Amino acid sequence: MLLWIALAVAVVALVVLAVLLHGVLGGLGRLRAELEAGARDLRPVLEQVQATTAAAERTRGHMNER
Repeated sequence: MLLWIALAVAVVALVVLAVLLHGVLGGLGRLRAELEAGARDLRPVLEQVQATTAAAERTRGHMNER
């Protein structure tokens, strides 16, 4: 009788661990997708900031030559 109880507890523990692992892996997948989408959304803004910075440096360079 005790063997059956121990076996049942082990099976329940494995099921719980499998559910937790499934949840964690699913969450990591969703997080990765969100990060990729955020990077994709911010890429044009980053390019615009870099272009503005380059233009400001060129303008500063022209101002220093005078």
